[in-house]
Amino acid sequence: MTLCTPARTPNRPRVQRPHSPPGGARRLLPAGADVSASIAVFLIALPLSLGIALATGAPLQAGLVAAAVGGLVAGRLGGSPLQVSGPAAGLTVVTAELIQRYGWRTTCAITVLAGLAQLALAALRVARSALIVSPAIVHGMVAGIGVTIALAQLHIVLGGTPQSSAIDNALGLPAQLADVRPAALVISGLTVAVLLGWPRLPGRVGRFLRKAPAALVGVGGATLLALAAGLTVPRVDLPSWSSHALPGLPDGPVLGIATGVLTITLVTSVQSLLSAVAVDKLVAARPDRGKGIPRSALDRELAGQGAANMVSGALGGLPVAGVAVRSVANVSAGAVSRASTMLHGLWIVLAALLLVPAIDLIPLAALAALVMVVGIQMVSITHIRTVTRHREVAVYAVTVTGVVLVGVLEGVALGVAVAVAVAMSRLARTRITREDRDGHQLLRVRGQLTFLAVPRLSRALHQIPAGSEVTVELDGSFMDHAAYETLNDWAAGHRAHGGVVELTGPAGGRIAGSPADRAPGPESGTSPAPDASPHPCCRPWTPWHNHQCAGLPVPSLAPAEEPPARTGHQLVHGIGTFQRNTAPLVRDELARLAREGQRPSQLFLTCADSRLVTSMITSSGPGDLFTVRNVGNLVPLPGEESGDDSVAAAIEYAVDVLRVQSITVCGHSGCGAMQALLGAAPDGPATPLRRWLRHGRPSLERMASRRHAWARISGRLPADAVEQLCLTNVVQQLEHLRAYESVARRLADGSLTLQGMYFHVGEAQAYLLSDADEVRGYDDVFHGVPPTALAARAS
Repeated sequence: MTLCTPARTPNRPRVQRPHSPPGGARRLLPAGADVSASIAVFLIALPLSLGIALATGAPLQAGLVAAAVGGLVAGRLGGSPLQVSGPAAGLTVVTAELIQRYGWRTTCAITVLAGLAQLALAALRVARSALIVSPAIVHGMVAGIGVTIALAQLHIVLGGTPQSSAIDNALGLPAQLADVRPAALVISGLTVAVLLGWPRLPGRVGRFLRKAPAALVGVGGATLLALAAGLTVPRVDLPSWSSHALPGLPDGPVLGIATGVLTITLVTSVQSLLSAVAVDKLVAARPDRGKGIPRSALDRELAGQGAANMVSGALGGLPVAGVAVRSVANVSAGAVSRASTMLHGLWIVLAALLLVPAIDLIPLAALAALVMVVGIQMVSITHIRTVTRHREVAVYAVTVTGVVLVGVLEGVALGVAVAVAVAMSRLARTRITREDRDGHQLLRVRGQLTFLAVPRLSRALHQIPAGSEVTVELDGSFMDHAAYETLNDWAAGHRAHGGVVELTGPAGGRIAGSPADRAPGPESGTSPAPDASPHPCCRPWTPWHNHQCAGLPVPSLAPAEEPPARTGHQLVHGIGTFQRNTAPLVRDELARLAREGQRPSQLFLTCADSRLVTSMITSSGPGDLFTVRNVGNLVPLPGEESGDDSVAAAIEYAVDVLRVQSITVCGHSGCGAMQALLGAAPDGPATPLRRWLRHGRPSLERMASRRHAWARISGRLPADAVEQLCLTNVVQQLEHLRAYESVARRLADGSLTLQGMYFHVGEAQAYLLSDADEVRGYDDVFHGVPPTALAARAS
């Protein structure tokens, strides 16, 4: 967003690369927080990587290769600085099936091809499109994989060998339970007990002990028990790296290989992108609010995962993806840059080369117990409650069942099909009822009117007696073209036979510009009559606009009469619509905010103009913005509010109590306050409005001053003096903000940023002030924001 002008910016500080560690590109040594975080992640990743390799049937060192490559390659090239990549439990079922069907060398080749496919997708910039997949499908896929993993590893926990499919593993459990190996059961039982109990250790001692990862303690404790008791159990056997298997040419049917590539690409990409989004939320929730840590660049992250998969497959490693468990540990440990992720990969390399004798002591039953617990935890109760609340249990259940019984790709396809069917059924869920009130017909339509409801709508309409008075009450937010034409044709025919038709909303408010208003003219059966043309304020029926023409003359198909009084009608109608349609969707989120309190990310100071809908132009929701609105988006200098300290109080509360991360001053085109400033007579009466607008006089002086060049908007000069003052006023109010002690203090320690914004109402275009953190003495340049950039910034 910065305009570079070499001739006028010789002393400007060097711009830091967006994904470089805090402190600039010249930092040679990683921060201490990154070193400690990398060690914590390494201690979790080492046993997990071995366990996942064991669960897939791959060579055990393949898990170490994938962990090292995920840390070094994806950590360096990826777009999510704090995400940790490596072999993921979510890929276990897919990889195991490929190894069983095509062998290990071909599976490595498939991993390389999947990485190449991810690079191609990243080049097409489709990463964010992967997030449109229904969360119910993603959660169902993860849960199905978890069930499959748990069933397979349970056999190893009991001392046996898993079968090739989840069904065979489930059917073979009774026989396995009858042939339990006590030594394996003791080892795995201890591991499970430590994994579940370690995070719950009470007291001060427990708080100290919990700093050690439960996975490391569980596997380490089981290993020590096996050695001390002399238990004879199968152990890890890392073969020599000289005999490590590398990929070969794909050997198998082309369709099968392509399906494997597609499956690996789909699972790794979706898992990595969702994990990156989750990491951003975790970083923002830290006490430091993620200061200096950039948000994830999803296309770059997808490219980094692709490069890591190509390298991992080429070196004989498992497929790589962003891993939630390790990423959460990295963020929680206080990592501040990608150095922590890369260092964890380096520690994996050193362990694989130097700690082979110690690793070979680990019992396989301990690793199986670790992976089994991870698989069980993948079936999240929180996710089940979420899909239940959103009425998507069917999508979740079908996806889980499909993944367990058929396969990952097939299960996801079944989930997508059910999700589409559920969406279609919701669109078709329209209730149509008819009442006869002493000869007056009332037809109520509840729900969305789409082509799926047209047959029932047409049947109900044609049951209405000819020549009767009819009120059609619509309680929905959408009507497609087929339903519109059906209703319009029937209304024209009914009126032609002497009937009267009125179309209303759920509160009884008449909808102008509706099909009912298109009365037949004298020469045509379908053209509107002159007295039935809608008022100029009306628009054709649109899917989002709940139109009202209260207080304006509207056409009527009924005999002419005075319109009823509608004082407050729009407000009451809007409240009723909110209670019916919106409240059920936001009630859970608002309940959470009521419990936890507000934690907005920014103070948004803008004009009171009714055309400025802050939630719409910033794509924000409840709890996101702390909004202050006044005439002219003015920020009085400290001590100049003359008894009304409302703006100063809001700034102090937002900065010191809510600890917002940024303050945005947003002006807009056609601002009435700026017009009043330009046209105000110096000796006019001291009205409340004039007394308030005196806080905007510094903006007038700035615009007239020769020390300040005129602001520009996307390279062009403003259209007129009003637009110039609107832009200048944003810059001036940012200077006023710096005069507040609380703001200056937060700016000095780097925990607060200032932003200037200008919204052109007529163009529906937002502009951000370049370098708003430093108000300059020369051109202040507002740059247009791409359609997705502002929403990303607001979220």
